[in-house]
Amino acid sequence: MIDTITQGTTTTAATEQVIQQFIQAWHTQNKAVSKYFQKYDDAVYMQEVAPGRNRAIYLLGHLTSVSDNLLPLLGLGERLYPQLEELFGTNPDKTFEELPTVAELKDYWEKVSSRLAAHFKHMQTYEWLEPHTRVSEEDFAADPFRNKLNVLMSRTVHIGYHLGQLTLLKPEEPIA
Repeated sequence: MIDTITQGTTTTAATEQVIQQFIQAWHTQNKAVSKYFQKYDDAVYMQEVAPGRNRAIYLLGHLTSVSDNLLPLLGLGERLYPQLEELFGTNPDKTFEELPTVAELKDYWEKVSSRLAAHFKHMQTYEWLEPHTRVSEEDFAADPFRNKLNVLMSRTVHIGYHLGQLTLLKPEEPIA
């Protein structure tokens, strides 16, 4: 636990502040995704972000699937939409002709994001520094950075990476 590692409440308070900053960064990235997928008509998101690249709908599905997987990875419960893993997690874009609609994926994204945000609001500092569910006790002892906070940090960067890809999509006109 953090109190056994640190030398006082000042360090504990600083740790709590840093964790809150990472959570805020995650919220900011999630809001940017939501805002992006409200920007154009749904048909626009069927386009590739650049020639030969993923379609925007695939990136939304992928981000939703990866975020949904945070629930079991952080020990917060089961996935809400496990069916998305095959469509957007383990297979590349255009593997399947039938996908959920953009509207469905936007709804899934919002529900997953809301569920995670509710959990994050109640997590204690020490919980963020515990191992995630896919690391063994032995591996965690050898590398204590394989914790829940590190997972959140990597997923936040992952969202930012795909937001960067989405900026390559150049449709005609945004929705007014």
